[in-house]
Amino acid sequence: MAKILVIDDEPSIINLVTAYLKPEGYEVYTATDGATGLKSARTFKPDLIVLDLMLPGMDGIELLSNLRRESNVYVILLTAKTEETDKIVGLSVGADDYVTKPFSPRELVARIKAALRRMQPGSGSAPDSMILSFKHVRIDVGARTISVDDAPIEMTAIEFNLLKALAENRGRVLTREQLLEIVWGTNYYGEMRVVDVHLGHVRQKLGDPALITTVRGVGYRFEDETL
Repeated sequence: MAKILVIDDEPSIINLVTAYLKPEGYEVYTATDGATGLKSARTFKPDLIVLDLMLPGMDGIELLSNLRRESNVYVILLTAKTEETDKIVGLSVGADDYVTKPFSPRELVARIKAALRRMQPGSGSAPDSMILSFKHVRIDVGARTISVDDAPIEMTAIEFNLLKALAENRGRVLTREQLLEIVWGTNYYGEMRVVDVHLGHVRQKLGDPALITTVRGVGYRFEDETL
């Protein structure tokens, strides 16, 4: 049973999300402020967090920044439609996805299901036992681990899936639309810039921006040499 942590200062939102998640079989934990939310994340070790940006005391951005120092848990942000800058900042500090308020609880549940499904071993196109090995990068699909020049690299679920998708298509340009469909699923209706933000994180963690090149106006290409 997957564990979901919902952090929002509006009881009506918490009650609504909980009412839709529990019948799906999820174990739901809740918190109404940032400090309690961070403590709950550390205590309960959820599989996924639904996080509102506007929280009393420690806001969602600060909570997420603290959380990313110690966990790669999947995080879906809840943001107002007018908070365009906050969406980008949230993605930049490590959120995996976002849903704008007011939102459909069914859409949120669908996003959660899709995210948890993609995090399971064998959820991608590569066989569970496959290891993608290149001159610098090694991706163990089953263990969901990545190393660069034999040094392990920590990545979030989204970052791992993005790199895997590009590595499986080494030398081929994948458009943002293709990456959105592969990594976020066909039901994703957010902005394409989410791809750019997360690939920025991937490049930074790989340590060599040349491993993933941008084909201006088209998409991205994985460039590491084959063994």
